[in-house]
Amino acid sequence: MTKYDLEYVIRASQKVLFERLSTSSGLSEWFADNVNQKGKIFTFEWDGSEQKAELIHKKENQVVRFHWLDSEDDESYFEFRFEIDAITNDLSLIITDFADEDEIDENMELWDTQISELKHVLGA
Repeated sequence: MTKYDLEYVIRASQKVLFERLSTSSGLSEWFADNVNQKGKIFTFEWDGSEQKAELIHKKENQVVRFHWLDSEDDESYFEFRFEIDAITNDLSLIITDFADEDEIDENMELWDTQISELKHVLGA
């Protein structure tokens, strides 16, 4: 598994964006068809199939990290992290994810599509 980062400038407040990344209702708006949460376990549903992830780290308005429960790599995760540009004050969403070397391009395109949907939901 190879770790990679993607960065997107998002025109929204940290609080509003954090809500869309850290709650089942927020994630249901753009990331999956439906998301349910029981404790730290989130169940993501797409076209009738589901995947479970554990929320392993969360810091208010800064970072959210999940680990897919069916992942064979215990070290892998996907993370949403915020950075604010000191000069422009732009809010950047940094996504860290893992994929097999031959799947990285495909995964990056998927993230691009997902983030387009997130921006649409945010009106950004």
